[in-house]
Amino acid sequence: MHFDQRTQAALRDAGLSTEEIRDVSAAVVEATAEDARELEAFFADLDTVYSDMSMAHSTEEFPEHGLESVDLYTHGADLRGYVNFGEWGAYVEAGRILSDTVVELSLGEPVHDRVRFAADREAL
Repeated sequence: MHFDQRTQAALRDAGLSTEEIRDVSAAVVEATAEDARELEAFFADLDTVYSDMSMAHSTEEFPEHGLESVDLYTHGADLRGYVNFGEWGAYVEAGRILSDTVVELSLGEPVHDRVRFAADREAL
């Protein structure tokens, strides 16, 4: 089961049965996997993306990035992976779909920030 012991106890205290907690846990896991599929599909056909990432070497409000790949995986409710911009990359620690044209990835080292990405600058 995805939920830790404390969360399971709180859900039981709230009136959920063990079976209901299992069902909720399975729904959370499936939602996370679906988000990973949608995020990978968003980036799949893009060679270039734009972001709101603060870049020391760019004067653009929404810098352009050459995109090599986005590789995501899930474990329970955790979405992880790596985004490769060719010359550099960053670990993905979470992600979500904000709209049809904008997604957000929580990037780890070396960025350590939430970053919105779009295929067009105007979308940001």
